[in-house]
Amino acid sequence: MIRAIVRYVDERSGTAPFLKRALRYVFPDHWSFLLGEVALYAFVILVGTGIYLTLFFEPSTAQTYYTGHYLPLRGHQMSVAYRSGVDLSFKVRAGLLMRQTHHWAADVFVAAIVLHMLRIFFTGAYRKPRDLTYYIGLTMLILALLEGYLGYSIVDDLLSGMGLAIGYSVLMSIPFVGGNLAMLLWGGPFPGTSAFESRMYIAHVFLFPILIATLLGLHLFLVAARHHTQFRESRRTTEKKVVGIPTFPGQAPRSLGLFFAVAAVLFLLGGLVQINPIWLWGPYHVAQGTNGAQPDWYLGWLIGALRLVPNFDVTIGHYTLVPNPFWGGALFPLVVFMLLYLAPSLERRFTGEYGFRNVLDRPRDAPWRTALGAALFTWVFVIFFAGASDRIFVSFGVSYEAQIWAFRVLAVVAPFVALLATYRLCLALQESDRLDRIRRRAEAEARGEMPQPE
Repeated sequence: MIRAIVRYVDERSGTAPFLKRALRYVFPDHWSFLLGEVALYAFVILVGTGIYLTLFFEPSTAQTYYTGHYLPLRGHQMSVAYRSGVDLSFKVRAGLLMRQTHHWAADVFVAAIVLHMLRIFFTGAYRKPRDLTYYIGLTMLILALLEGYLGYSIVDDLLSGMGLAIGYSVLMSIPFVGGNLAMLLWGGPFPGTSAFESRMYIAHVFLFPILIATLLGLHLFLVAARHHTQFRESRRTTEKKVVGIPTFPGQAPRSLGLFFAVAAVLFLLGGLVQINPIWLWGPYHVAQGTNGAQPDWYLGWLIGALRLVPNFDVTIGHYTLVPNPFWGGALFPLVVFMLLYLAPSLERRFTGEYGFRNVLDRPRDAPWRTALGAALFTWVFVIFFAGASDRIFVSFGVSYEAQIWAFRVLAVVAPFVALLATYRLCLALQESDRLDRIRRRAEAEARGEMPQPE
């Protein structure tokens, strides 16, 4: 019966050659390649839980009074969007599970992309012919950051309102076009018109998911078309030979198991670990603010940059040409992503390698790339930790001003220290490898064996 069904489908679709080739596709057998799959499966969970949430969420800033199950908020004036978010947590069946799982999936999605990008960068996997694949992945990371920002902003709680106020100020600070862009998106001065909530909602549930899914599909297509890169683990690994495990029965069961593991962990987190308790933040009002709420972790580097930049504006006469929020909120992420986008072309220019590279480098084998990457990411991580300076002050009583000055010094000094230390470490590891090869060759000659080529 199975043969008959397969024959029937193949005679009418001609898919047997394609399926045969797909089942023989070879995947690399290394754990680091699973980071991309974790991001893919987190996105699948995001879409599934997001569809459930859209059935109950109402994106409206119209004012109402809360009469639901959460007693501390009863009688308080709030927007319909915030009320529906609270109702999702306390009234809708499985609403809190889905909302928290959705939030955890967003955090894991961004984290997996970042870790995947680090693996790509430090092993040189972005080199020709996979530079386009790398650019698409970076663009996907930018869209994921914007999507996450919109996701927790549409609920209209106190945290999201403060985040939107910061975003509005950063957008307004862009020279020449910032004011017009802010007015275009918000529909007027902050907090904007009622249409702004609908625009955020449409962008979050429709526009950005489609863009991310399109880039994800194109990314996977390019990965399959050019095959994966691979580590040089043995003599069998060459630039022209693909080594790994086939789709079936090797990779498919492993990948399916990873999907269920990712889904299980995310739903366990959603059910057992509280995240973004909007009922504690309360509804947003322009005159209110709090020190207890923090944005999602992936925005910490931008908050830190805004805090570390000194009070510096570019003014001409009585006009402020470049306001202070521009430096940390717009220029800093622009510089970071510009350097990441330029990495493949800069490496080609300085190393003179313009050919196809299918075998990955160990980080120690490319000391300058590893050292410069360590300096760049150290710079970002120091500023990222500066985003928690207010929480350090509240939790441990460390002076906020002292922290800011300490982080400013670290943001300048730490990248150079990381550069020098990483470069020396790579050279030391290379020397260790050389001595190890000499020792193995000597031991082989002592046993009367022919030394194996490295």
